[in-house]
Amino acid sequence: MEIAPPPSLSFGSQNVGTTSGAKGIQLKNTGNATLTISSIAITGTNASDFSQTNNCPSSLAPGAQCNINMSFSPSAFGTRAATLSVSDNAFNSPQTASLTGSGASGSTNVTLTPNKLSFGNEPIGSTSALLTTTLQNTGQAILVISNIAVSGTNPGDFGQTDNCGTSVAVGASCTFTVTFTPTASGNRSASLSITDNAGGSPQQVSLTGTGVGPMATLNPTSLSFGKQKVGTTSKAKTIQLKNTGNATLTISSIAITGTNPTDFASNNCPNSLAPGAHCNINVTFLPAATGTRTALLNVSDNALNSPQTASLRGTGQ
Repeated sequence: MEIAPPPSLSFGSQNVGTTSGAKGIQLKNTGNATLTISSIAITGTNASDFSQTNNCPSSLAPGAQCNINMSFSPSAFGTRAATLSVSDNAFNSPQTASLTGSGASGSTNVTLTPNKLSFGNEPIGSTSALLTTTLQNTGQAILVISNIAVSGTNPGDFGQTDNCGTSVAVGASCTFTVTFTPTASGNRSASLSITDNAGGSPQQVSLTGTGVGPMATLNPTSLSFGKQKVGTTSKAKTIQLKNTGNATLTISSIAITGTNPTDFASNNCPNSLAPGAHCNINVTFLPAATGTRTALLNVSDNALNSPQTASLRGTGQ
């Protein structure tokens, strides 16, 4: 019994991630008794890069033959090798044929669909519904991904998860899922960037959305009154409260807290501020004792960054 020529197959160069045409090996019973075949297998260093189909029955009569068709799908670059092994009841079992081929770098190309994700309006601090984009390997070789990142003007406002891993096979695809959590009002933008071995790398998906809601700022965020006689009231100093968002700011309280809250006094702003509007908080210092006196001005409202605070300091003498 023998494996008919060729006792080896060379598939030459094949793009990584693609499959070659089939090449045949003939198994022939050259003896004078029935050949009983127990297994046909591929073994060796790169066994998974080669595959076989065959029309061999479980036994061959004397002089009969069957065909084993081999194909090559390199999973990596460079030389790949394995062995076709046929186990049977012949004296020279197993019969073997060497298999070789080389993984080559074909052209790589990808498409992103869609390449723009727009989230529209989203309240500041809340998370949007999921939007997805699909990356497909439309090239002739495995797509190798080295980095996935969100970058650009407001990268912290967008988050992504994906099922791509480090590579995408030829013709295969993977999905990116993106969310939008605005940290400020107005237009927010970033880019989902995929660095890989395809032309035009990195591939990018533009991400846009609008943060909706009030944002409040205090200016300045500290006041120093210097020295003031105990029991007397200083001149007023002003802190400006401004709605820097794009929705009405509703003020629930303006209070002085901290170590010496009764040494400082303020007057209140209106209950609400339109987008872009501001009001002035006038603070005075009336030390009740000598030495350093401190407190905090606290503004509580419906802004994401509530409460806003400013430190107050003075010296009683």
